[in-house]
Amino acid sequence: MREIDMSSPEFLEELEKTKKFTDKVCKQFGWVYNPSEEVNEGVIMGLARHKLLYGKRFCPCFMVVEEDGKFKSADDRICPCKPAIEEEIPKKGKCHCGIFCTPEYAATHDF
Repeated sequence: MREIDMSSPEFLEELEKTKKFTDKVCKQFGWVYNPSEEVNEGVIMGLARHKLLYGKRFCPCFMVVEEDGKFKSADDRICPCKPAIEEEIPKKGKCHCGIFCTPEYAATHDF
């Protein structure tokens, strides 16, 4: 597997792109970030790392495997993933990785 230097210009550039991507996702779906900056930072870093390693922003909380020369994650979780959009956020108030929440969830949960 390729090594990623998290202080490299390449990673820092992808990190900035990923932050803009997650901002856009929040706006598009009417979600907010988790009140815990630590959670958000970890997930955004994981998404950026996966984008550089695998070419897609696979959710960092799930394993990525190679099948037939292509990369896949468990449950095909590419951010924002279908389970988060259809099940997790509407029913639980947050996605599995915890970065995206409903405004109500974020306002009523102490992180």
